[in-house]
Amino acid sequence: MNPCTARTAHARRTIRGRRGTTALTAALSALSALSLSACGALDATGEDGGSASPGRRNAITVGLLLPDRRTARFEKFDRPLIQERVGVLTGKEGRVAYANAGGSTAKQSEQLGRMVADEVDVIIVAAVDAGAIGPAVERAKEADIPVIAYDRLAEGPIDAYVSHDNELVGEVQGRALVDALGSEAENSKIVMMNGEPADPNTALFKEGAMGELNGNVVIAESYDTEKWLPAVAKANMKKAIKAVGADDVAAVYAANDGMAGAVIEALEEAGVPGIPPVTGQDADLEAVQRVVAGTQYMTVYKSFLLEAGGAVEMAVARVQERDIQFDSLTGERVDSPTQKDIPSMLVPVVALTQDNIEDTVIRDGVYDVEDICTAEYRAACASIGLTP
Repeated sequence: MNPCTARTAHARRTIRGRRGTTALTAALSALSALSLSACGALDATGEDGGSASPGRRNAITVGLLLPDRRTARFEKFDRPLIQERVGVLTGKEGRVAYANAGGSTAKQSEQLGRMVADEVDVIIVAAVDAGAIGPAVERAKEADIPVIAYDRLAEGPIDAYVSHDNELVGEVQGRALVDALGSEAENSKIVMMNGEPADPNTALFKEGAMGELNGNVVIAESYDTEKWLPAVAKANMKKAIKAVGADDVAAVYAANDGMAGAVIEALEEAGVPGIPPVTGQDADLEAVQRVVAGTQYMTVYKSFLLEAGGAVEMAVARVQERDIQFDSLTGERVDSPTQKDIPSMLVPVVALTQDNIEDTVIRDGVYDVEDICTAEYRAACASIGLTP
């Protein structure tokens, strides 16, 4: 996996040393032992025996602000994993104060302000809008409450950032399309369905993808997708089919799985003969099933366990003033438009295809074979050797 060296107006990554530093490797190794058992119980707090030493303050409140409910991963994985890990690290003395913005920037700023007023000890926030959340982050800073930017790089004086390597996500998606098109790639017409422009990750995904697609394919049409809404992606895909021609769309770069599903629906409704390769991201269950069935070419699998675990480890270490542990978790540096050298942890990603479903989401306990291979997909599962 090669690092992308391009810079964007939204965020700039500065690697100190090689990707895969000793600190990051150690952090990932430690976090990989976490259990996914909490995914079925939002109030689970983990097993006895938190890792905090006696005498450290464990009765802490971690504020958790997630951006929306449309993206399946946030409620299904991130929230319960964070709740469980807070319990484990604080010997069940810590608690999570949770709020979801429902896609509203104003609501999320109000929620963060309320947490500041309630004097939580630390805040983990996945921003709806990176710029809009900045003033609320400023208020947290004034109140001496640390803020960890989660999954999306927020503006303002944040204390740390944990996410997946988002430029690499785009690289993996772009490379997958080029590989799928093979010798015909050079003259192939590609449609790009990018994410919400206010989400800084959108620019990083696109940057990484363009590094692979530029010079290898023809970008026939490109769209931004308001609030990542599948309905918007579907409408834009219908425009693209009309502009390019149903028979001439060779592949579609869809930035996430929700949009990928909408793109595939538009292609099917247009009677496109044989769905062309379509990318995705997040390994949503429906997307994994589409990969099994062959209607979606790939999705990017990102370990929510490592990302969520890393965020909580950072948050608790910061509150308990364990600087050595905090530094070991944040071995990389990222710049936002308002702040330089933000301590960061960037978790690796992998392209999920029909060839590695067992080695990714099944191995990690995200889904069971039974979850994927329902009656509708049983024959497709059997054809790729995926059986209960």
